[in-house]
Amino acid sequence: MNTVVTSKEDILKTSRELIQQQGWSALNIRSVAAACGVSVGAIYNYFDSKAALVGAAVESIWHEIFHRPGDRDVFQDTQDCIVWMYEQMKYGCKQYPGFFTLHSLGFMQQDKADGKRRMQQTWRHILDELCSVLKRDARIRPDAFTEQFTVEKFADVLFSQMLSALLRQDYDSAAVQELIRRTLY
Repeated sequence: MNTVVTSKEDILKTSRELIQQQGWSALNIRSVAAACGVSVGAIYNYFDSKAALVGAAVESIWHEIFHRPGDRDVFQDTQDCIVWMYEQMKYGCKQYPGFFTLHSLGFMQQDKADGKRRMQQTWRHILDELCSVLKRDARIRPDAFTEQFTVEKFADVLFSQMLSALLRQDYDSAAVQELIRRTLY
């Protein structure tokens, strides 16, 4: 793996590879510098601390797992979107064992505020996308949402189900699909 990197993106890619191959404990400034073929100081040009490197690596893993597919149709239908998200969760668990468990967040002890902020940004993005999909889904019956039962509240329910599935490592979306079918169609 020892190739010279020259960008923040290369450092994050190498960090993800280290995590995949050796686990979270392998992620530190020295190991990343060695794997990148650069000095420790070169890593510090991009990240001022291990916490900053780890936080950025976590954010890049979330991005890798939940990047938007080229097939825009996935984001037109709520059930298709849910199936895609559960498949991505399965992929993420396989690529980065332990990433989705609460234990995996413990490595950010030095800078919990930044880690929490990054996680909240990612989760907010996922929730916003769920709301957008629900609003675009032509199959949803017109009276499905009310002032009390809003798109945003249902997106929260779907997201809660997703987080629960992550913690249980249960990537079967059938129950959530049935919930969608019975509630909205």
